[in-house]
Amino acid sequence: MTLENIKLIYFDGRSRAEVIRLMLAAADVKYEDIRYIFQRWPAEKSKMPFGQLPVLNIDGKMFGQSLAIAAYIAKEAEFYPKSNLDGLKVDQVVQLAVDFQTVAMTALFHKDEAKKSELEKELKEVEVLKYLDFFEKNVKESGTGYFVGTTLTLADYFIYDIISVTIDRGVLSTSKHPLADGLVKKVESNANVKTYLANRKKTDF
Repeated sequence: MTLENIKLIYFDGRSRAEVIRLMLAAADVKYEDIRYIFQRWPAEKSKMPFGQLPVLNIDGKMFGQSLAIAAYIAKEAEFYPKSNLDGLKVDQVVQLAVDFQTVAMTALFHKDEAKKSELEKELKEVEVLKYLDFFEKNVKESGTGYFVGTTLTLADYFIYDIISVTIDRGVLSTSKHPLADGLVKKVESNANVKTYLANRKKTDF
């Protein structure tokens, strides 16, 4: 593992950077966690590779796109399979998590209150169950309690993050999805992750 001299730049929240933070914590990697307040962002935006966050700074070179950063961290920290086929299995779960994240965040943070109420109802009554069924099916098919293989991978950290966010928001429960619930417990039982979660700052998003 060569994760040294790195800085993670994001806003003061979890959202698209949190799965990266979780894996860095799990791998016990020391890094600088730089968090911009929104008022600072306009002055910094043009300095970023694509005018977006998160950004990973490695020895002064900056890289963008959250999925690319997460994949890099996963590979360096050995949270990514060696087999290309197993890598495909991980990637499809990650893309599924991003689909769910998009649906959930659109509903939870919609600015129009009437539309927000409508989207939240659909999220709770339709979308949550649909995606939890997908997650449950994939873990069952692996037969190991993980999405791929017998240790935590990028897929597990991604699904853990989106499940924990929606649980915190009161729109999801894993009580009827024991394999997804077991996966959450596996991530939280990692000693380094447990320490990180115990000390994690509460944020609005």
